[in-house]
Amino acid sequence: MDGRVLVFIPAYNCEAQISRVLRQLETDEVRAVIDGVLCVDNRSTDGTRDAAKAGLNQLDYAETALLHNDDNYGLGGSHKVAIDFARDNGYDYLVVLHGDDQGSITDLVPHLREGRHKTLDFLMGARFMSGSRLEGYSLLRTAANHVFNLIFSAISGQRLHDLGSGLNLFRTAAFEDGFHLKYADDLTFNYYLILGIVRKRFRLDFFPLTWREDDQVSNAKLGRMGFQLLRIIGFRLFLPGQFFAADHRRTPRQSYPSTRIA
Repeated sequence: MDGRVLVFIPAYNCEAQISRVLRQLETDEVRAVIDGVLCVDNRSTDGTRDAAKAGLNQLDYAETALLHNDDNYGLGGSHKVAIDFARDNGYDYLVVLHGDDQGSITDLVPHLREGRHKTLDFLMGARFMSGSRLEGYSLLRTAANHVFNLIFSAISGQRLHDLGSGLNLFRTAAFEDGFHLKYADDLTFNYYLILGIVRKRFRLDFFPLTWREDDQVSNAKLGRMGFQLLRIIGFRLFLPGQFFAADHRRTPRQSYPSTRIA
């Protein structure tokens, strides 16, 4: 397959799930389309690092790596660490697969095998489009996501089927100008990212997936995320120039250093 693909697994206090996520990558079908695996631990306070290290040791890939963030950067900050790692190590595509085992990489594998990603800059998993399946999601949470998807679509002028699932693919060259660096480092990173993707007219498409909640503990609280989304919507709608020029991070950083521990 042309173009090297790195799977990035952001991990935070997911000791119980990270081993299952890494086992998803053991099959011949997955190894045929993936070249390397990266786990980025955002200073977990449980046994996530040890579980990730043990799981990576079981994988048969040309490169595996486990990074430990030097500070708590949040989910968005961990994305920035992974993007830098992928670009520095010659990967053409970065697959994001969250470490809490809500999604399955098998939903993306057929698209990689068919080469669909080669015509796109961003191929994003969508929990709320036709063909997707939700397991364990509340009706309230599902409805709220549909509403915000429609609002973001209206604002951006492009149909957006999901504002940020935990299974996505990025072309690493898309980040060459660093447009993503001033986006929030917390859980809202993907909301800023998708608005930036549309504004820069990157080639974007979506694919359906199966998403489940069973033993995961979500850090995304519906009420808090709703207020954050409303603030983003208002800023983007009424002050678009300032929105894309602003630094949305609580703690601006010159870099996002991490320590390689495996």
